[in-house]
Amino acid sequence: MGGRRRRLHPCRATPGVSMADLATAQNETLARTPLYDLHLLQGARMVPFASYAMPVQYKAGIIAEHLHTREKAGLFDVSHMGQAVLSGPDAARALEALVPSDVVSLAPGRQRYTQLLDETGGILDDLMVTRLPGGEERLGLVVNAANKAADFAHLRKKLPDLRLEVLHDRALLALHGPKAAEVLTKLLPGVAAMAFMTWREFDWNGVPLFVSRSGYTGEDGFEVSVPADGARAFAEKLLEDDRVTLIGLGARDSLRLEAGLCLHGHDIDASTTPIEAGLAWSIQKRRREEGGFPAAERIQAELKNGPARKRVGLELAGKTPAREGAEITAPDGRKIGRVTSGGFAPSLGRPIAMAYVESAFATPGTDLNIIVRGTPLAARVSQMPFVPHRYFRG
Repeated sequence: MGGRRRRLHPCRATPGVSMADLATAQNETLARTPLYDLHLLQGARMVPFASYAMPVQYKAGIIAEHLHTREKAGLFDVSHMGQAVLSGPDAARALEALVPSDVVSLAPGRQRYTQLLDETGGILDDLMVTRLPGGEERLGLVVNAANKAADFAHLRKKLPDLRLEVLHDRALLALHGPKAAEVLTKLLPGVAAMAFMTWREFDWNGVPLFVSRSGYTGEDGFEVSVPADGARAFAEKLLEDDRVTLIGLGARDSLRLEAGLCLHGHDIDASTTPIEAGLAWSIQKRRREEGGFPAAERIQAELKNGPARKRVGLELAGKTPAREGAEITAPDGRKIGRVTSGGFAPSLGRPIAMAYVESAFATPGTDLNIIVRGTPLAARVSQMPFVPHRYFRG
């Protein structure tokens, strides 16, 4: 997850137009999060991303931001993500017709990762689902920014008897890192007792906050949904702590890659099934047995027999990174896959990648080659995550 469909790259200049002028013009046509002015004040380099002007990095740079998050606490603006509440009688069971995970058994205040599937079992999007407390059956949803309009249209079309309230007036902030719980506890007493994948409502100076202990960096941390008009004040209060710094999309991407987490539009999309993607853990036993979701027969067959290809991690020899789209070959030179995400891993000091390869070559320790600018680079299939997750499970 994370609302990250487009590649992060500098804007290409137009003849006669300076890069600064072009960036300003582009930013004026893009949506802005409630923290836009704060990003500029903090020296962010803004780029177009999922139709928003978003910070790709700040003055310290991507590697420094990445390592700061691993060591202390990084604050991410993820307000471009889609937030909504799906409600109505039997909302959980109705949603199960569109996703492969067990939503019915979720207890109030519990959260689950799942995927919206198309009729072939391909992944339209990945999302977080939370069973909200209260008498009426309500499900909180967080979907990727680039897909949110399509996701909400899909939900309304497929579930016409339920109500879908899109929370346009809320920002979303993520605070991740080994010091995140200590920092947030100063503002929200009791938040440290929350376990991974739980949700609670808090009050901060009269501002209602929706807090989940979850995120997409592999670190312990929280996502905090804040009313848009209170987002900047809340962010600035967090930044008063010396252990907190703002982190851009560049480090968010390198952190999730080290954590072995899928990026929709790259590692997962409508051409990949959850089983090919290594997401079988997100399909609970009852759903595996009963089915009742799109392309259940295909996914059940892949669970039983294995898919023809699998998502794997790759560790590269040398210092040259492999980027998305690079071909992967077996030792005999036969093409057997392609890279879907790749880059330098600051925590490890070497390049890593994720890819799909034929299942016969997916065993950790298997030696392969990645073709980079026409040259084969040695790579080895690795266990994932590359950097261990540090979630607090209570």
